[in-house]
Amino acid sequence: MADQHAKLTWTGDRVPVSDQFNDPYFSLQNGLEETRHVFLGGNDLPARFAPGFHIAELGFGTGLNMLTVWSEWEKSGQTTALTFTSFEAFPMAHDDMARALEGFPALAEWSSRFLSNWQGKECDLGTLRLHVISGDARQTLPEWKGIADAWFLDGFSPAKNPELWGQELMQQVADHTARGGTAATYTAAGFVRRGLQDAGFTVSRTPGYGRKRHMTRAILR
Repeated sequence: MADQHAKLTWTGDRVPVSDQFNDPYFSLQNGLEETRHVFLGGNDLPARFAPGFHIAELGFGTGLNMLTVWSEWEKSGQTTALTFTSFEAFPMAHDDMARALEGFPALAEWSSRFLSNWQGKECDLGTLRLHVISGDARQTLPEWKGIADAWFLDGFSPAKNPELWGQELMQQVADHTARGGTAATYTAAGFVRRGLQDAGFTVSRTPGYGRKRHMTRAILR
């Protein structure tokens, strides 16, 4: 069955908003800084970078998180491949992705390399091995054989996209995380934190980005 592409509305021609979930793909204030604060800082990256490092993500969206961490991977001096696996129910069309990423000139070098090779499933860019798994993560993640060192939990708002934050899916995240591995998300919703705790993570609430007072960090002991 063909993938169901994301349906978008644009805010000020810069920020894509999901019509399916009525939620923006990234912070209206500064999406790049939000990614750095939440997903890199929340997973202690780039300090933990090492050969063979594997990041997994719920919600690929525009690819902003992947591009941000890939750029930091290269800038940190890593020469082997960063493995990045993302689970996405509504893949964004190539042209929409390119339009969204134009708003981040600091990532232009990496965006260009990515977009010129991206066919919608996977690509090998030397220092990046990317695989995006399309479909409902509640079905695709249990079938996945990988183990991640760090997770970016970046689904749409739990209030609007609760199926991507349920306890059973958080258990699957834990089951696909290396011991000592981490997870981070912009939300501090109580049921999300409890789901991670019940799955075996040690969870902490830390300062969020921008208008979000708190975010969540988790480590699998």
